[in-house]
Amino acid sequence: MVTLAPALSEIVLALGAQQKLAGVTRFDDDPRTSALPRIGGYNDPQPEAVLALKPDLALAEPAPANRGPVHTLARLGVPVEAFPLATVAEIEEAIEGIARLLGVAERGRALAAEMEKARSRARADNLGKQRTRALLVFGLTPLVVAGPRSFAGELLSDAGGENAAGDPAQPFLRMSAEAAVRARSEVIVLCGVEAPKGRAPIPGLEKTRIAILRSTALLHPGPRLPQALADLAAALRP
Repeated sequence: MVTLAPALSEIVLALGAQQKLAGVTRFDDDPRTSALPRIGGYNDPQPEAVLALKPDLALAEPAPANRGPVHTLARLGVPVEAFPLATVAEIEEAIEGIARLLGVAERGRALAAEMEKARSRARADNLGKQRTRALLVFGLTPLVVAGPRSFAGELLSDAGGENAAGDPAQPFLRMSAEAAVRARSEVIVLCGVEAPKGRAPIPGLEKTRIAILRSTALLHPGPRLPQALADLAAALRP
């Protein structure tokens, strides 16, 4: 089996099927994958590298940028199972779906239940507390932020935050610097991106507090969502 996104690798690992992994992306950072062959990136998986491993299955997260390589793999005879991971519900469905493929359905249901328990505890802890207005930034050029309908936005709400991106229909969206200024964020949370040295990440928001996530859990939407939730809670605190 090869995985075409780090989150999918982490799901396989969390389900106790490390021995089934034959290849992962160059962005996988779990130590248990350190010795595995790399088959390219999330947006640019390399069909030749995948074929060389002779996998019985490829797990993919569908995205416009990787559609071509994933379709190529399918045409070349590699069985592909695709799992969207844009929302918490989709992540939990992916965990349960992959667990069924691996023959450990009960373990998948238990893992999804653990994630929901962590979310429930966070919501209870923040009940009645004043919310911190935050902008979750996943890209700077162009400026890409997480909306409240994304898994990151859902976790932000659980952690006691208010999403400064408003209520767009899409999970992740481009935002102009002018719109970001008008959003009046109390904190800008940098999610896997670094601010340019010597200047604010978003022009016009030089005085806004900047927070950096403590781990990569929010960048890999999978079984580490409880850790991502804790990271967001820490980022919201002054």
